[in-house]
Amino acid sequence: MNMKRREFVSGALASGVALGAASCVPPDQSPAGRLLAQLRIIQAQADGTLGVEFYDTGTKMALGLNADRRFGHCSSFKLSLAAKVLVEDARGLIDAGRRVTRTKEEMMFVSPFTSKRIEEGATLRELAEYTQKYSDNTAANVLLRELGGPAALTGFWRSIGDDTSRLDRIEPALNRVPVTEIRDTSTPAAMARTVSKLIYGDALPEAERATLKQWMADTRTGARRVRAGLPEKWASGDKTGTSMWLGTNRLYVDIGYGEPPEQPPLTFAVYLRSRVGEDGIAPEAETALARVGQVLATMGEKKDWLPF
Repeated sequence: MNMKRREFVSGALASGVALGAASCVPPDQSPAGRLLAQLRIIQAQADGTLGVEFYDTGTKMALGLNADRRFGHCSSFKLSLAAKVLVEDARGLIDAGRRVTRTKEEMMFVSPFTSKRIEEGATLRELAEYTQKYSDNTAANVLLRELGGPAALTGFWRSIGDDTSRLDRIEPALNRVPVTEIRDTSTPAAMARTVSKLIYGDALPEAERATLKQWMADTRTGARRVRAGLPEKWASGDKTGTSMWLGTNRLYVDIGYGEPPEQPPLTFAVYLRSRVGEDGIAPEAETALARVGQVLATMGEKKDWLPF
């Protein structure tokens, strides 16, 4: 774990940010302590487990709740898959303009782009763009097939310093992630930093970073999640994921970035493992993620949120 993060989070926890649980230690009234307390309230009201990491790209400090717990990627892995296409094309390892096809047997549900392109196929770049923007499942599986499978994406994460995230299966099996599963998982701490490396670091060349960032800004699948809690004046982008696999808790994911005016950008990785079981996406779960966005907004607009 990054030492700055360890000092920050452990300092907040040691101050008793457990919402006044039976303890002689008074609640932490520092700006960071109050933010963490708000996240704990959201978790309690959501009736589930909330995993959060907010990463400040300027100070390299982070605020996290359950940030080292493993959660499933669901479709959020598609952001890194799209990044892999862009960087390998830039390095001359692949030709992102190469057109590929898929069979009708490969077609999957939630494939709004590829379902219209069965006959003519699509380029690798188009598949990357639309698996990010529209979470096209068939596009993701075709890209994994063309780029070396789940192990190759895990290798990409390792190459940029993410030693935690892993992908082991393809759609739809990767969405079956019970609490004890480690396949197809990451942690909020790892993924918030990976997003930072993809969008603000040197994992991609400048032009490809700009392209990926624009694709994230154009993505609308998370309109009711974290970005719903951010001020309109912020630039932001994200990639979501959702699993409703029978026999497991519902899982809601949102990873992305937010840019408060005249402040360093922030990246976020938010996971909600919900015990609420119903058909379709639960509005209260998305509301909880939007409230997490409001906490992020508070952090981004306060210059003195750090406890040091």
